[in-house]
Amino acid sequence: MPFPEGFLWGASTAAHQVEGNNTTSDWWAREHGRLEGEAPVEQPSGDAADSYHRYPDDMRMLRDAGLDTYRFSMEWARIEPEQGHFSRAQLEHYRRMVGTARELGLTPMVTMHHFTNPAWFAREIGWSDPRSVDYFARYVQIALRVLGDADLVCTINEPNMLATIFAGSNREWSGVGIPPGDETITEHLLSSHQLAVALARSEGKKAGWSVATLAAMPEPGFDQAADEWSRSREDVFLDAARSDDWIGIQAYSRVRIGEGGALEVPDGAETTLTGWEYFPGALEHGIRRSWERNGRPIFVTENGIATADDERRIAYTRGALEGVESALRDGIDVRGYLHWSLLDNYEWGTFAPTFGLASWDPVTFERRPKRSLGWLGEVARRNAL
Repeated sequence: MPFPEGFLWGASTAAHQVEGNNTTSDWWAREHGRLEGEAPVEQPSGDAADSYHRYPDDMRMLRDAGLDTYRFSMEWARIEPEQGHFSRAQLEHYRRMVGTARELGLTPMVTMHHFTNPAWFAREIGWSDPRSVDYFARYVQIALRVLGDADLVCTINEPNMLATIFAGSNREWSGVGIPPGDETITEHLLSSHQLAVALARSEGKKAGWSVATLAAMPEPGFDQAADEWSRSREDVFLDAARSDDWIGIQAYSRVRIGEGGALEVPDGAETTLTGWEYFPGALEHGIRRSWERNGRPIFVTENGIATADDERRIAYTRGALEGVESALRDGIDVRGYLHWSLLDNYEWGTFAPTFGLASWDPVTFERRPKRSLGWLGEVARRNAL
C-alpha cells in the first residue's frame, strides 16, 4: 500500500553527536572528567562528524538520496554558554541551518533539547531544581526567534531517558535495568515541555516531544508487571502529549518482562552492536501504545539499529515500516518516518555503534553514503515499500 500523501521521509541527528567541539556542554565536561561524580567515558566526542561546518553537505546528501525531511537539534550549550549570555553568532548559525534546509527543499524539524545541557546548568541548577523550568523556557523563547518558517518543533528529546539513565549517570541506555523515572525530574520536564509548547504555538509552530517507547512485552502471566514497569518509564510521558500538536515515537528494541522485572536478552537472539535485541516490531508497538494513550498525530522521529551489516539495517527498516503500514491500515495517524541516524555518530561515550545511513572518514570527514540511504530514498520516492 502507498503511504499517505504528504507523508514525510527523512533522517535525524543530534547536535552533540555530530557537530563536534561542543565545549561548553555538560557532556563535554563529562567526557573529560570535569563533571563532579562522573568518570571519563571511553571516548570523547572531539570533532565528532564536523557537521557544525558540514551541515550543508549532510542536507544535500539527504536530499539527493530522495528524502525530504531533516530533524536536527539546536545546542543550548552553544546558544547560552554562560548563564544569561546568549550568543548571537550561534543563534545565526541555527538560523542558517533552517534556511539551508528550506533552500534545498527540505522540511526542517528542530529539536530544542537533545540530552545535553550547558555545563553551568548541570553544575549550578540541574533538572532536579525547580528553577530549571524557567531557565529552559527562557532559552526556548530566544531560540524560537531564529526558526523562521520551520513549523515543526520538538521540545525535548526522550524526556523519559532524561528522567532515568541520563539523570546523573553517563550509562548508555540498554533496555534492561532502566530504573524508574525520577519523580522530581519528571515533574520539571513535564512543566518545561508544557511551557515550551505554549511558546512555540505563540510563534505559529506545531510542537510536541519525542518519547523513547520501550516495548515492554510480558512473559505469560506478567501483563500487570509489564504495565507497572512501563508507567514511570514511558506512559507518563505519552500521556503528557494529549494536548500537543503531535508526538514523536522513537523505537529500537523491546524489553521482556517476567519474574523480577526486565529480563536479559535470551541466549541465541540476534543482537545489535549496542547489545539490544534485533526486533523491528518495536516501532509498531510504540506507535500503537501512543495512539491508545493520547490519540495525537505521530511522527516516527527515530528508528534504526547499530550494525556493521548494512543489509541487516535495510531488513530491519523494512520490517519497521511494515509495522507503520499496519498501523496506518488501522486508521492510526502516522505522518512521517525519520531514520536514526543520517550519519554514524557519537553514541554517548563511543563511536563504535554505527547507526548511520552514511559513514564518514575520521581524517577528511568525507561522507560515504551506504546502500541503506539509497534504499530508503527509493522508498520515499515511491512513497511505498
